[in-house]
Amino acid sequence: MSADPAFRGTPDLQNPEQLLVMAAASCQLLSFLAVAARARVDVVDYQDDAEGEMPEDERPMRITRITLRPRITVRGDVNEERIQHLVEVGHRECFIANSLKTDVVVEPEVWIV
Repeated sequence: MSADPAFRGTPDLQNPEQLLVMAAASCQLLSFLAVAARARVDVVDYQDDAEGEMPEDERPMRITRITLRPRITVRGDVNEERIQHLVEVGHRECFIANSLKTDVVVEPEVWIV
Protein backbone atom coordinates (compact mmCIF):
# COMPACT_ATOMS: atom_id res chain seq x y z
CA MET A 1 0.00 0.00 0.00
CA SER A 2 0.93 3.60 -0.43
CA ALA A 3 -0.48 7.07 -0.14
CA ASP A 4 -2.19 8.64 -3.12
CA PRO A 5 0.29 10.09 -5.63
CA ALA A 6 -0.94 13.58 -4.67
CA PHE A 7 0.59 12.89 -1.27
CA ARG A 8 3.90 11.60 -2.68
CA GLY A 9 2.69 8.01 -2.81
CA THR A 10 3.51 5.33 -5.34
CA PRO A 11 0.89 5.24 -8.11
CA ASP A 12 1.40 1.51 -8.74
CA LEU A 13 0.22 0.64 -5.23
CA GLN A 14 -3.29 0.80 -3.85
CA ASN A 15 -4.11 3.53 -1.37
CA PRO A 16 -6.61 3.59 1.51
CA GLU A 17 -9.12 5.63 -0.47
CA GLN A 18 -9.18 3.01 -3.23
CA LEU A 19 -9.53 0.26 -0.63
CA LEU A 20 -12.57 2.00 0.87
CA VAL A 21 -14.27 2.12 -2.54
CA MET A 22 -13.31 -1.51 -3.14
CA ALA A 23 -14.74 -2.49 0.25
CA ALA A 24 -18.07 -0.86 -0.61
CA ALA A 25 -18.11 -2.52 -4.05
CA SER A 26 -17.23 -5.98 -2.73
CA CYS A 27 -19.77 -5.73 0.09
CA GLN A 28 -22.48 -4.80 -2.42
CA LEU A 29 -21.44 -7.72 -4.62
CA LEU A 30 -21.54 -10.27 -1.81
CA SER A 31 -24.79 -8.92 -0.35
CA PHE A 32 -26.45 -8.99 -3.78
CA LEU A 33 -25.21 -12.52 -4.48
CA ALA A 34 -26.62 -13.72 -1.15
CA VAL A 35 -29.99 -12.09 -1.83
CA ALA A 36 -30.05 -13.44 -5.40
CA ALA A 37 -29.19 -16.95 -4.19
CA ARG A 38 -32.04 -16.86 -1.66
CA ALA A 39 -34.35 -15.73 -4.49
CA ARG A 40 -33.03 -18.56 -6.69
CA VAL A 41 -31.78 -16.16 -9.36
CA ASP A 42 -28.97 -17.46 -11.56
CA VAL A 43 -26.32 -14.73 -11.63
CA VAL A 44 -23.81 -15.55 -14.35
CA ASP A 45 -21.68 -12.39 -14.30
CA TYR A 46 -21.17 -9.32 -12.12
CA GLN A 47 -18.69 -6.56 -12.86
CA ASP A 48 -18.54 -3.22 -11.12
CA ASP A 49 -17.12 0.12 -12.20
CA ALA A 50 -16.95 1.80 -8.81
CA GLU A 51 -15.64 5.26 -8.09
CA GLY A 52 -15.22 7.55 -5.14
CA GLU A 53 -15.48 11.32 -5.10
CA MET A 54 -13.14 13.28 -2.86
CA PRO A 55 -13.39 17.03 -3.51
CA GLU A 56 -10.15 18.78 -2.70
CA ASP A 57 -11.84 22.10 -1.97
CA GLU A 58 -13.94 20.77 0.93
CA ARG A 59 -12.48 20.53 4.41
CA PRO A 60 -11.92 18.22 6.01
CA MET A 61 -11.02 16.23 2.91
CA ARG A 62 -13.08 13.08 2.74
CA ILE A 63 -14.78 10.77 0.29
CA THR A 64 -18.19 12.37 -0.11
CA ARG A 65 -19.76 9.84 -2.46
CA ILE A 66 -19.16 6.32 -3.67
CA THR A 67 -20.93 5.32 -6.87
CA LEU A 68 -21.21 1.65 -7.72
CA ARG A 69 -22.12 0.75 -11.29
CA PRO A 70 -22.54 -3.02 -11.37
CA ARG A 71 -23.22 -4.74 -14.68
CA ILE A 72 -25.22 -7.78 -13.66
CA THR A 73 -26.00 -10.64 -16.01
CA VAL A 74 -28.64 -13.16 -14.98
CA ARG A 75 -30.06 -16.19 -16.72
CA GLY A 76 -33.60 -17.49 -16.76
CA ASP A 77 -37.18 -16.38 -16.40
CA VAL A 78 -36.68 -13.16 -14.43
CA ASN A 79 -37.43 -9.53 -15.18
CA GLU A 80 -35.29 -6.44 -14.70
CA GLU A 81 -37.57 -4.99 -12.01
CA ARG A 82 -37.00 -8.03 -9.81
CA ILE A 83 -33.24 -7.74 -10.19
CA GLN A 84 -33.39 -4.01 -9.40
CA HIS A 85 -35.32 -4.88 -6.24
CA LEU A 86 -32.74 -7.50 -5.25
CA VAL A 87 -29.96 -4.93 -5.80
CA GLU A 88 -31.78 -2.56 -3.41
CA VAL A 89 -32.22 -5.29 -0.81
CA GLY A 90 -28.54 -6.18 -1.14
CA HIS A 91 -27.66 -2.52 -0.66
CA ARG A 92 -29.75 -2.32 2.51
CA GLU A 93 -27.96 -5.42 3.81
CA CYS A 94 -24.44 -4.18 2.99
CA PHE A 95 -22.58 -3.69 6.27
CA ILE A 96 -19.97 -1.38 4.72
CA ALA A 97 -22.52 0.99 3.16
CA ASN A 98 -24.44 0.98 6.44
CA SER A 99 -21.27 1.89 8.33
CA LEU A 100 -20.35 4.96 6.29
CA LYS A 101 -21.50 8.56 6.50
CA THR A 102 -20.57 8.83 2.83
CA ASP A 103 -23.36 8.45 0.30
CA VAL A 104 -23.12 5.06 -1.40
CA VAL A 105 -25.19 5.01 -4.59
CA VAL A 106 -25.83 1.93 -6.71
CA GLU A 107 -26.58 2.39 -10.41
CA PRO A 108 -27.01 -1.14 -11.80
CA GLU A 109 -27.20 -2.22 -15.40
CA VAL A 110 -29.05 -5.52 -15.80
CA TRP A 111 -28.66 -8.05 -18.62
CA ILE A 112 -30.91 -11.10 -18.92
CA VAL A 113 -29.69 -13.98 -21.07
